[in-house]
Amino acid sequence: MVGPTSSALLAIDGLTKSYPGVKAVDAVSFDVAPGEIHALLGENGAGKSTLVKMIYGLVKPDAGTMTFDGTPFEPRRPIDARDRGIGMVFQHFSLFEALTVEENVALGLPADVARNDLAQRIVAVSRGYGIEIAPARRVGELSVGERQRIEIVRCLLQNPRLIIMDEPTSVLTPQEADTLFETLRTLVGEGRSILYISHKLEEIRALCHRATVLRAGRIVGSCIPRDESARSLAELMIGTTFAPPQRSTGQVGAVRLAVKSLSLPAASPFGVALADIGFEVRGGEVLGIAGVAGNGQTELMEALIGERTAPTEDGIVVDGRATGLMGPIERRGLGCAFVPEERLGHGAVPGLSLTENVLLASRTLSRAGLIDWSAARARATEIVAKFDVRTAGIEHAARSLSGGNLQKFVIGREVLTAPGVIIVSQPTWGVDAGAAAAIHRALLGLAEHGAAVVVISQDLDELFQIATRIGVIAGGRLTEAQPVGNLTVEAIGRAMGGTHARSAAASEPAHV
Repeated sequence: MVGPTSSALLAIDGLTKSYPGVKAVDAVSFDVAPGEIHALLGENGAGKSTLVKMIYGLVKPDAGTMTFDGTPFEPRRPIDARDRGIGMVFQHFSLFEALTVEENVALGLPADVARNDLAQRIVAVSRGYGIEIAPARRVGELSVGERQRIEIVRCLLQNPRLIIMDEPTSVLTPQEADTLFETLRTLVGEGRSILYISHKLEEIRALCHRATVLRAGRIVGSCIPRDESARSLAELMIGTTFAPPQRSTGQVGAVRLAVKSLSLPAASPFGVALADIGFEVRGGEVLGIAGVAGNGQTELMEALIGERTAPTEDGIVVDGRATGLMGPIERRGLGCAFVPEERLGHGAVPGLSLTENVLLASRTLSRAGLIDWSAARARATEIVAKFDVRTAGIEHAARSLSGGNLQKFVIGREVLTAPGVIIVSQPTWGVDAGAAAAIHRALLGLAEHGAAVVVISQDLDELFQIATRIGVIAGGRLTEAQPVGNLTVEAIGRAMGGTHARSAAASEPAHV
């Protein structure tokens, strides 16, 4: 255990928060020192989000106290936290694509900070911290990494002493992540502190000075990350031994999914057109598709699911059957399964129970137009048990689950249909190490039994762990997939960022 620091910037003592049926945070005490990057680790549902929301004034604690810079700290609203010198960079950005960088920054600042010289200060701050961004650029034209820079710059313009960062590298290329790490080290070198939440344990080891570990709302340990291995950190989080899945080395079979010269126009002004995409996936293979968000992944997923049809019937072929003009239900009838990136609202209906959400993926739970509710409840119970979904009950609404637990449920629902072809987008985004390993094992298990698996992911570590071959989608074009053994993370990262690097170079320089 690592004890408290002698002079803490933020000190938390006995913080507690309960909701009906669950104690989300249970008597948590820890501190963050000046000039420290402090990791907050834990499984999905461990209480991390509730804890940082209390620090930032989004949730009021039931019990416990906080001090900031030695004086009592009781934020009732985020503005109270910001006034004391606490900023937060959220995992999901709050930006308007039709507005410029400067306009978006101004919307998130108090009137006295969003002055006439805002554009000049954006340039100065972004250059000073190595995250340069042009104030006049429209957000819809920017990569995800550049959008994150906007959030960071907006936070820094308020001169925070403590910055809370939630999964900051989940959508970045390796090169963008390295730039972010240099920025964070510069910030702590100035005496600022960072409370850092991430499920990427190797970056925790490389970046963070101390770590506090939560499990089921309580602190179960603290450590110095560089003295631990990624595996030991994972085991501390989940409370048991951790065995990472092993990539399949079995024989591949016949082609089960073929995409031929697929081209589609952009569906919206800020969408991406698909250009001549083609690939094949055989039974027993896991095809990984890497790419920075906004390069055509959404459009490709919509085409593979059948939410957007291909120009020709033979543009997408499943087990020898032309399906390009079929919709999602018809493709499911041929043995396809789908896990879209957006869990709540796309993968699951928020207001429906888990039992009712099971019906979205299975046609065998109804007969002659009548639902077999007993079978549906049995399937939901099986998913919860096999995929360790933390829920108060299968009759509770999908929106009641944490993001990671809902992801496990949606993955489990699709896997248990025993598909011949499964398309999964961002399977472990925001999911803890134990849950990610379980999801990977499930996907590899399908491949071992002859399924063709396609994984669209921004997490290169994930793709290198489970994929047989990897291709890169950039600007709506897909490179030829290569065997994993022929590739490096650095090369894939450069290919992922290449399109945006060229577009940025061709746009205006970062000056006013």
